[in-house]
Amino acid sequence: MLYLAGRTAATALSAVLIAWGGLRWPDAALFLYGPLSTALLAASPSLRRVPVVWALDSLIVLALILAFGDWRSPFYLLWLATLALPAVSMRLSAALWLGLGASVTYLLVALIGGPVPGRLQLLSAETLAIHLSLPFLLVASLAYAADALRRLAVERARRERLAIEAERRRIAWELHDSAKQRLHAAHLLVSSLRGRVPAAQEPVLERATVELVSAASDLDTSLAELRSPLEGRPLEEALRARAAELTPGDGPWISVHGHAPALPPLVAAHVYRVGCEAITNALRHADAQEIDVSIAGDARALRLRVRDDGRGLPAERRPGASGLLAMRSRAETIGGTLAIGPGPGGRGTDLQLHVPLDHPGGLQ
Repeated sequence: MLYLAGRTAATALSAVLIAWGGLRWPDAALFLYGPLSTALLAASPSLRRVPVVWALDSLIVLALILAFGDWRSPFYLLWLATLALPAVSMRLSAALWLGLGASVTYLLVALIGGPVPGRLQLLSAETLAIHLSLPFLLVASLAYAADALRRLAVERARRERLAIEAERRRIAWELHDSAKQRLHAAHLLVSSLRGRVPAAQEPVLERATVELVSAASDLDTSLAELRSPLEGRPLEEALRARAAELTPGDGPWISVHGHAPALPPLVAAHVYRVGCEAITNALRHADAQEIDVSIAGDARALRLRVRDDGRGLPAERRPGASGLLAMRSRAETIGGTLAIGPGPGGRGTDLQLHVPLDHPGGLQ
């Protein structure tokens, strides 16, 4: 963690400088506050996202500088480190104002804190210029770098979205022009054999016809999903639309509720596919009458849960069934975990997908 490493280095260097110049009573505060505050921030990532914590941390270190009695205090290094989190978390324009405000604040600290209160006691104008310009330069540099990373992330997401869309169209065309046409041809050939085969073979012929019709239906579903991407819609909205397509009229009841945070296109596409597959399995293979889809998440993780009141999972995997394997593969592709088991009371199926979210552009 770059931020924590920088803060630790600033604390250590400040301690070395203080020890070099001779220890005084206020110096003990650095040896206590520096390591303890860094350890606390390291142990609690949620604290590193709270603006009040940023302000309190910075004010405490400024108070230590005032207690030191010299604005050239080594505590200055630790104070610079406290500006890193707000610098990378705020918008560029706001961060620039923060940097300017930090420089002005330190000028006031230098005037108030001495070494002679009310006087700067300049040994060198250069030293004061460096102390006052560093906060602005540090905050501006970090904020610009973070903003550039965010813009790169947005551009990468756009390129991913275009690549996924292009690949989706290519696969849909290939399936429609090859596999679907061959299935229709096979169905016509098999259907033409009705009444021409021995009576003992009629059940086999009927079964083959049913399998071909089912395969064509599955293929139509896949083509519909490929041609109706998530593109531009929130995850919950896309799943509601898909649920409505699968249950026209007075069919089984499907509830989709909750809200998903902003997702990278690749993550959103895979989570959508997992949700669609889970709903389809509950309808086709489990004869479910009620399906509950819940979505929850924040900046750190996304959780998708699909529960139904159907027959539950079979004891053995059906020959040719690849839906569960495909869902697990999708979960692994986006770094998520998929748990599938019986529902409450052993009835139905309970599918839970957990996906950690990684937002580039931060320093945490």
